[in-house]
Amino acid sequence: MKKFVTILLATVVLLAGFTFAETKGKIAVVISTLNNPWFVVLADTAKERAQELGYEVTVFDSQNDTAKESTHFDTIIAAGFQAILFNPTDADGSIANVRRAKDAGIPVFCIDRGINARGLAVSQIYSDNYYGGVLVGEYFVKFMKEKLKSDKIPYAELLGILSAQPTWDRSNGFHSVVDKYGEFTMVAQQSAEFDRDTGFKVTEQILQAHPEIKAIWCGNDAMALGALMAIEAAGRKDIYVFGFDGAEDVIYAINEGRQIAATIMQFPKLMSRLAAEWADQYLRGERQFPEIVPVTVELVSQENIQKYAPYGRK
Repeated sequence: MKKFVTILLATVVLLAGFTFAETKGKIAVVISTLNNPWFVVLADTAKERAQELGYEVTVFDSQNDTAKESTHFDTIIAAGFQAILFNPTDADGSIANVRRAKDAGIPVFCIDRGINARGLAVSQIYSDNYYGGVLVGEYFVKFMKEKLKSDKIPYAELLGILSAQPTWDRSNGFHSVVDKYGEFTMVAQQSAEFDRDTGFKVTEQILQAHPEIKAIWCGNDAMALGALMAIEAAGRKDIYVFGFDGAEDVIYAINEGRQIAATIMQFPKLMSRLAAEWADQYLRGERQFPEIVPVTVELVSQENIQKYAPYGRK
């Protein structure tokens, strides 16, 4: 009986210590949308790493709605969360939410997307989207010129959410290269809101209005998949798609030799882990963090697909 009681007490002490170690505080993960597998990876990785570091974690889905995002911040501030790992819905519209969190003493670490303000978030960790646009633009020119050998190459562009910072960084990087070549003509440019279904519908419309196009450059992989579906449904084997993300279905499509010629690999797991680790360091007293952290990106095509898995290198 004494032995049993001793073991029981020891177990209680161990469990109490484990519980204490696993609940250092509460961290919120606020994601622009969970209706895209790429952002699910971003959220799940942030949650997993913060939990490993000993925090209770709650994930909030803003559903691409700044009003919902604002409500989430109200809840987070009232509930006394210690830190926020934040994927903004709007580069301008999200500024007020970050300011309110800072005023409440809650550090914010932006992941994947930033806000158009300095001095509010502790750090903004996001892909070097402009450089990614340059990379895909260079490959786009090389690939299409080799495929068509023509002095006229009409193409379309699917933009993401117009208020999101990555939309224009990626587009501007792409055009900084492609616009130098006179044989390339953009005959359509339309937002498909970073969404697969919208990408499908917009591409259907573009194919009807501009059947002459030979390529579609898409600001993310969800739209690229929608565009691919519309192209395949139309039986158009002469149109190539270019994306941006390194999402699972696109990596498989490139590997299978379908009409997605290339994508840009982002590293969402790296960004989320870093944000969680820096939040932990901040809560333990560290205050020296770089405010803007551009994370490198890499071009993925059929030439090097063997090196890559969804959302990162193999």
